[in-house]
Amino acid sequence: MVSIGSKALPSRRRRTCGFMEDSLMGEENVLYKRGKGKKGMNRKYSRERHGFDGDNSNRNVSGRMSDRSMTAGKSSKYRSTSASQTTLVRKQVEPETAKYFLEITNLFEGGGVDLEERSVICGNALEETRGKEFELATDYIISHTLQTLLEGCDVDHLCGFLRSCAKDFPLLAMDRSGSHVAETAIKSLARHLQENDVYSVVEETLTILCEVVVANAVDLMSSCHGSHVLRSLLCLCKGATIDSSEFHVTKSSTVLAERLNFKASLMEEDYSPHQLGFPDLLKFLVSGMIKFTRKDFKTMEVDQFSSLVLQTALKLLVGNDEVLLHVIPILLGRNKEYIGEGNFIEISAVREVVYLMKENSFSHLMEVILEVAPEILYNEMFTKVFKNSLFELSSHHCGNFVIQALISHARRQDQMELIWKELGPKFMNLLEMGRSGVIASLIAASQRLHFHEHECCVALAAAVCSADESPRYIVPRILFLDNYLYCEDKSSWSWPSGVKIPVMGSLILQAVFRYQTEHIQPYITSIASMEADHVLEAAKDRGGAAVIEAFLSSDASAKLKRRLVMKLRGYFGELSMRSSGSFTVEKCFNASNMSLREAIVSELVAVQSELSKTKQGPHLLRKLDVDRFATRPDQWRSNQASKQSAYKEFYDTFGSSEAKLSKNDGFLADTSTQSSRPKDLKEMRKEIDHHLSSGVPFLSMSGNKYKPKKADQHGGKYAKISVDDDNMKAKSKKLKKSAAAAGEMTENVDSSQKLNQPFNKMEKKRQRKDTQSNASKKKLKA
Repeated sequence: MVSIGSKALPSRRRRTCGFMEDSLMGEENVLYKRGKGKKGMNRKYSRERHGFDGDNSNRNVSGRMSDRSMTAGKSSKYRSTSASQTTLVRKQVEPETAKYFLEITNLFEGGGVDLEERSVICGNALEETRGKEFELATDYIISHTLQTLLEGCDVDHLCGFLRSCAKDFPLLAMDRSGSHVAETAIKSLARHLQENDVYSVVEETLTILCEVVVANAVDLMSSCHGSHVLRSLLCLCKGATIDSSEFHVTKSSTVLAERLNFKASLMEEDYSPHQLGFPDLLKFLVSGMIKFTRKDFKTMEVDQFSSLVLQTALKLLVGNDEVLLHVIPILLGRNKEYIGEGNFIEISAVREVVYLMKENSFSHLMEVILEVAPEILYNEMFTKVFKNSLFELSSHHCGNFVIQALISHARRQDQMELIWKELGPKFMNLLEMGRSGVIASLIAASQRLHFHEHECCVALAAAVCSADESPRYIVPRILFLDNYLYCEDKSSWSWPSGVKIPVMGSLILQAVFRYQTEHIQPYITSIASMEADHVLEAAKDRGGAAVIEAFLSSDASAKLKRRLVMKLRGYFGELSMRSSGSFTVEKCFNASNMSLREAIVSELVAVQSELSKTKQGPHLLRKLDVDRFATRPDQWRSNQASKQSAYKEFYDTFGSSEAKLSKNDGFLADTSTQSSRPKDLKEMRKEIDHHLSSGVPFLSMSGNKYKPKKADQHGGKYAKISVDDDNMKAKSKKLKKSAAAAGEMTENVDSSQKLNQPFNKMEKKRQRKDTQSNASKKKLKA
């Protein structure tokens, strides 16, 4: 074995070579087995990682590549047969070289190498790869060792390795093993960027790599391995986190969240790179890719791997409208140079684009195009490409996702008008075809743009419930949308007990309950009329619980909310033990009056010990103050009353005339009116909760919008501002008074006790002083 002192590992050339090839093969097999259980190698042996093929037909029993020639990579089935491919014959790795890297692996696995020695060893070992980088990186066994070396070396040796193999980098990136080495090198560059004085050397290395990559863009983009490396290189140039799924593969759940207004889209977020980037190199890389692959676009846009590269590039260009306005029209078939606004898209290419949107890979690309396109380009696409084709594309199993993206990123009400004109009368058709995602996107867009809100609600209800049927069927049928729609006899359909609630039906109803009350009265009536066992079953299901929570957070009247909560009595303890049910219990508590709140907390007291051991239990117990209810119920009631009193006083002081909280709408009352409260009231409640619990006066956190000007300017306005300031001060005093009354919202037991006792003590003390004072006066008079 190798002895390590203060110096690095001795050069391989100083070692003796007395190893037979058969013994070497045996050692490689041992290393292979050892590597299978080793973590951090970024590779799976039993199954390839996502996006990589699992073809092992060209490998021998030791895991090496066979001696046959290696080509640049397999062509996609859509690739042109005339595409040029470079052929390179990889030499067999010498046994002496293989033994050298095997000993390095054994050295690192044995431990005992400190960080400084490790860096030097890695650097010296990388020097031994000069001129042989491609053979070593594409070897199934040695590639693992190279990854370790690239992770542990300094930036100079890392950049030296990449510059030395730059001419073969595309071939290396398209190899099954070499792609892992290439990605490890790119990730190591990203980590080194956090160090000082390395930017220039990294930029120089990346410039060399980008020039080679651009010249081989067609082969790299069409390779399952090369495309993944290319996407990582794009992220590095942007300064984005390379492993982030945001720029690689967007999860369907994330897309749904954006389309239903549950999450801000990439365009709406204030994106800032996590580290230093290379904007000029990113622009050069993307522009070069477009230039060198332009003649192959028709085949590459429908290729899975090329589409993924283009999607990543477009996402990384968000905010760079100049480049986007150049790239996107080319992707949509524009051959002529841009000659002015309104000419980004050629009319002759429209039908072909519509046809391509029915293909899987291009439909994914088109979704990203609609997400990142500057407004001027989006508007032109909307008018030229999609107008009069919305229902045609919505009916297609791939095209409907493009329409969902189009609707989700609509900018103006006139666009929403056109969408409604083509799709509004087709709700029933779309649902029967299984295109409920289009309906959900349309509902969310109408909320966001405040247009056709009532019409959307009416159309959805009419699609699942005829005019002569009771509205109580609406919510159950939407919850189990596919189950109902595919039922042969819809008139005899009933709640399918024991069936998991589908995601889409849950999401649609969550979106519906975000509408104002006047638009969703049939839905409110329906959910409030559900049978108790159905409510309980829904509450135990994650999707159903989300719908119940959305209803309890809506603008529906407190009376109808309590009607639903009453149906869960006796089961709050059971629900609280579920991870999703604990949130439902909290929502039920917030929507309840005093008697219902006591009933909920009483049920939690019975399971307090078990609940405290769950992940969500401590938060729920603390939020509902269960321990205080169990030990001092009168104090718990007093605290709840004080908290609501503070809310009321705040709303009376600062709320608008529409936001005034009526006596019947609070939890202290058993009945309520049908009037709904605006959404800003919920925000006010959150704000008052935060500031009262933190002990910071609410007004101290907000700036004064009415800063007075100089006295000698605009005297009349200054007087008016002074009056406004006086009013604000008066309101501030009222707020401080309400905050003092609600100080028990801090969850400190000692402070909560002070809220219930000191006022009585102070009053008694004052009375004693008054009595003593009066007695003294009488004595003086006498």
